Amino acid sequence: MLAFAVFLTLLAKPLGSYMADVFEGRRTLLSRFLVPCEGFIYRLCGIDAERQQQWAAYAASCLAFSLVGVLLFYAHLRLQGLLPLNPRGFGTPSAPPGATPMTPDLAFNIAISFMTNTSWQSWSGETTLSNLSQMLGIAVQSFTSAAAGMAVAVALIRSLARQESDVLGNFWVDVTRSVLYILLPLSFIAALFLCSQGVVQSLGTWQNAATLEGAAQTIPLGPVASQEPIKLLSSDGGGFFNANSAHPFENPTPLSNFVEMLLILAIPAGFTATFGRMVREQSHGWTLYAVMMFLFIAGSCITMWSERGGSPAIKAAVAVDGGNMEGKEVRFGIPASSVFSVVSTASSDGAVNSMHDSFTPLAGLVQLFNLKTGEVIFGGTGSGLISMILTCLITIFIAGLMVGRTPEYLGKKIIVRRRPIAKRA
Repeated sequence: MLAFAVFLTLLAKPLGSYMADVFEGRRTLLSRFLVPCEGFIYRLCGIDAERQQQWAAYAASCLAFSLVGVLLFYAHLRLQGLLPLNPRGFGTPSAPPGATPMTPDLAFNIAISFMTNTSWQSWSGETTLSNLSQMLGIAVQSFTSAAAGMAVAVALIRSLARQESDVLGNFWVDVTRSVLYILLPLSFIAALFLCSQGVVQSLGTWQNAATLEGAAQTIPLGPVASQEPIKLLSSDGGGFFNANSAHPFENPTPLSNFVEMLLILAIPAGFTATFGRMVREQSHGWTLYAVMMFLFIAGSCITMWSERGGSPAIKAAVAVDGGNMEGKEVRFGIPASSVFSVVSTASSDGAVNSMHDSFTPLAGLVQLFNLKTGEVIFGGTGSGLISMILTCLITIFIAGLMVGRTPEYLGKKIIVRRRPIAKRA
């Protein structure tokens, strides 16, 4: 846990500074290769990159972007039986026994869940979605929903950083840069690493094998390594397999488990440094990070202590004193499973490497506390920083009322701006 906290802290500053450079339009190491791609996207979509938007236009663009995405995703899911890269025939009469039919309500549920970054899954990925639906549907929606969250967070930062301006940037530019400069490079590097650890990447059909006992076994395959990084970076958490990050094809080794936890919190942690740099108050950004890290370490320590102590009922039933290994993978053990559960619930990410309902009551209380705090312990991609800033605003407002002073945050007064009432003729 301490090693994870150190690595995350070392990663937060350079990643946060890089994201600040990206969103402020400064040149980066990737600008030489990506600026032409960025310009091509703007020309193709008719985007004026120099045009700034006020809050209403920015919000309308975000809503329109999300609405179009969810409609296209829904249509894709309903038509997956007619589309290629469907070796198991999901959505067709030749679908294998046990396959989940793609009904209208299920398709709408999936589309809404991944558009809103909710991570809710009422289906098993390996028995419901084709390879194309996983790649062109789930993975793409994970990119777009994460990019939208990052864009909104950046717009909020600009609203606090700019003193005499009523524009917040351009939503389409922020989304494009989020995907091109941040999400795609990180996902590419992480995918290569996960492949080296044993995460599968295949477009072939499932493999039939015989177990040591001689029974027949069907092993699901698919483009897992390419989807796993963005699942973690985006805080979407929708696993390719039903077992999610407990599945050996998604998370095979302790090292891959460590890196996957870093991927979940990398962008939310880095956003504190991005915030500090863009508002010209680096110390304030580190203060937010310190609060997040304190709550994270406290929750991790409580969870590990409780899980190592085990369940008194299980101890009495089986007379084994080795901690609570119920619902956990042996290759991860209690420490890695405990920290992963705190990472997942603190960030609102749906990825899990153990079953949370098998944790002890005290550890389960930590998970519920993380969820109830509203993503202030790092939180989701973009939404975590927004939640922490809103918490700061509420705190400062209440403190200002208590001492009788007009509350201020980063040099801006927290007041209600009333429009003048028009006089009747």
